[in-house]
Amino acid sequence: MLKELPSGVKSSITRSITTVFENYMASIEWSEEKFSMESFVEKWREYINDNATWMEKISEDVKQSPEFHAELADKMNKVIEKILNEPPSEEQVASIEMIQEELGTHYDYACKAEASYVESILKQKQSS
Repeated sequence: MLKELPSGVKSSITRSITTVFENYMASIEWSEEKFSMESFVEKWREYINDNATWMEKISEDVKQSPEFHAELADKMNKVIEKILNEPPSEEQVASIEMIQEELGTHYDYACKAEASYVESILKQKQSS
């Protein structure tokens, strides 16, 4: 069912998953111990109800379909896996290491999205 949706809707779904996941992870400071799939899914529900215009483009029959929800869950897992496996860029690593040396801090980061979060935290500390 998900594959049958227009490409623009599929892209919007992927962007929504990415946005919600990265925002959720930032809200828990990228802490694996604080991660809760239930909390993430709740944030996802809030987001799609309040912000996702693509929801209007999906029929009620599709929205009610267990097959659609199973495919959507699979898509979420794939998008999250992709986010977590994308390595930080060389520029991110260089910037983070330089700021950490200046501030005397040590933040770990494992993927590009987490590196973006760490870099923004460090830049905030650097400017205060």
